[in-house]
Amino acid sequence: MSALPLVWAPADPVAAGLNLVTAVGVSFAAGYWAHRLPSERLARDGPLLRLRTFERDGRIYADRLAIGRWKGHLPEAGAFFAGGTSKRRLVGADPVSLRAFAIETRRAERSHWVSLLLVSTVPLLWNGVLGSVLMILYGLVSNAPCIAVQRYNRARLVRVLDRHSGAAGTQRAQELRSRTSTPLSDDG
Repeated sequence: MSALPLVWAPADPVAAGLNLVTAVGVSFAAGYWAHRLPSERLARDGPLLRLRTFERDGRIYADRLAIGRWKGHLPEAGAFFAGGTSKRRLVGADPVSLRAFAIETRRAERSHWVSLLLVSTVPLLWNGVLGSVLMILYGLVSNAPCIAVQRYNRARLVRVLDRHSGAAGTQRAQELRSRTSTPLSDDG
């Protein structure tokens, strides 16, 4: 008989139930919260979403994580709420469509950061060590890949916008990667 079921079996069924409700509830609540954010608030990356130098314009995700092989298998819930936008495919390749898609990548990334934070911390209130570790792992496994995809896609968008706008785009892309956040719109 394998010891695995004993490791994964919940010691407290109430805590296990609360973990399940938290995992599902937080995911929906974070998604709805992000869905309701005005697009103007998502025109900038900000300190958390800013692309970092180590990401090498998104290439780290392709080189180290082989993101192109698995990103299409992740669930896409951008259109779950009325008026939401799916991020499965670009609507257009023009700069306006690309900027709109960049806004949606920020929306999704914020939703996953909030979900990761809450799913990993709120259950600490009622879980023991094993339950807490499992919920932290669940938060990471269920959100980190989605965050990586949004960052990878946004870095690719910056490169395409750079090509669309020539020298001005090069400067804007460099500013986007710098410590200060800048909008992807032309009015920045």
